[in-house]
Amino acid sequence: MIMALVSRCKDIKNHFLYICTYFHEIHPIMKQTLITNIKELINIEEVKKPFVAGKEMSNLKTLKNAWLLIEGERIKDFGEGIPDARYQIPDTGYQIPDTGYQIPDTGYRIPDESADNHASGIRHQASEDMTIIDATDRMVFPSFCDAHTHLVYAGSREIEYVDKIKGLSYEEIARRGGGILNSAKLLHQTSEEELVEQAMSRLSEIIRFGTGAVEIKSGYGLTVEDELKMLRVIRKLKELSPLTIVATFLGAHAVPAEYKGKQGEYVDLVINEMIPQVASEELADYIDVFCDKGFFTVDETDRILNAGMKYGLRPKIHANELDYSGGVQVGVKYNALSVDHLEFTGKREIASLSNSETMPVILPGAAFFLNMIAAPVRRIIDAGLPVAFASDFNPGSSPSGNMQLILSMACITYRLLPEEAIHATTLNGAYAMGVNEDLGSIARGKKANLFITKPISSYEFMPYAYGSNKVEKVILNGEVVL
Repeated sequence: MIMALVSRCKDIKNHFLYICTYFHEIHPIMKQTLITNIKELINIEEVKKPFVAGKEMSNLKTLKNAWLLIEGERIKDFGEGIPDARYQIPDTGYQIPDTGYQIPDTGYRIPDESADNHASGIRHQASEDMTIIDATDRMVFPSFCDAHTHLVYAGSREIEYVDKIKGLSYEEIARRGGGILNSAKLLHQTSEEELVEQAMSRLSEIIRFGTGAVEIKSGYGLTVEDELKMLRVIRKLKELSPLTIVATFLGAHAVPAEYKGKQGEYVDLVINEMIPQVASEELADYIDVFCDKGFFTVDETDRILNAGMKYGLRPKIHANELDYSGGVQVGVKYNALSVDHLEFTGKREIASLSNSETMPVILPGAAFFLNMIAAPVRRIIDAGLPVAFASDFNPGSSPSGNMQLILSMACITYRLLPEEAIHATTLNGAYAMGVNEDLGSIARGKKANLFITKPISSYEFMPYAYGSNKVEKVILNGEVVL
């Protein structure tokens, strides 16, 4: 009799486990993260916009005393005050056929004040299917979207930094074989594995400062083989890093020394050999040209962009950093996603950008490092245009990917209001790299790339306190990574 009961209990247990497994397979429970007691939720959108422009840039929508729910890798909902009871892990309610047994409630609820503190200082509890984060006194921002970097490179160039201090110009250093050509030499001598390792370290650093999406360019190869090597490294980074990464082919970054006096032949190489191979291996999302004084002309840029367009590569180009180069106009002609740098931007350039779909991108790190004039950002915004700000992280003219610093520079040097600067480094940056449908703001259905600050008094504190890292916790693709 006892053995029969034991056997029957084993049968019921096995049946119960089978049914649990069955329901889990056909009704998988997505991992959820609930952030509660948010002091202020920054840059929220009820209706998603591709970007913000002109006067609208100073209108930053926020929500105080807020909560936010993440389901899987997406933002599911957010609101004010206490979360709806439906987000407190209700009983699943599944009934096991024939046995009368019910799959038990998980029993997990929002923790009370006695909850254990997470090591970071944020209250943090987790069950199998939900993580609860208490963000008391902290703010939640969408992650920065850095739309212009060159962070795949070998070694550093601090010797040129000293040359700049001694008075040599950017162009003079380039003519001596320094600058981009120096980076190309170092990259040629470095294996793909070493480049991946170095770049992963830089990606980890920018994650800690709040970046959630980054554009990375080639351009330190300058041969077919080395440009492809760089782009393969970027593809590997996409696989390894939780960051959203887009790749831009920049074969026309500089003219190699062996093509001195034969620049047209190098342009032919870019068009006839590099672009077809990049496209055939699907290594790039965009194409770039350094259209500026001492680099590539408007006609050469036109040819390269036209060739890239035939392979489906939309432009994102360097323009007007060193002079009124015509780069803005040729970029707009080819519906460039962005034109970047823009220190030399006048009425003609602003008129060209008006009524276009091209985002002006400002790179304050390079202008600061090279002691250049500042782009006329206020005139651009006052003309009703949008602007984005990016780091230009590279070894020669902007050796930092710290977007918190870029946010501060936008306010200090370019006189943006904090609200304008936040838009410029989040949603407008996302547009400038083609990821605004998924990133750049707090909106239902967007990817959950965001960061939680340390305790701060207001969102204005973010650009104000330019010398410290205000980020305490980072969530990418719905997962806590820091």
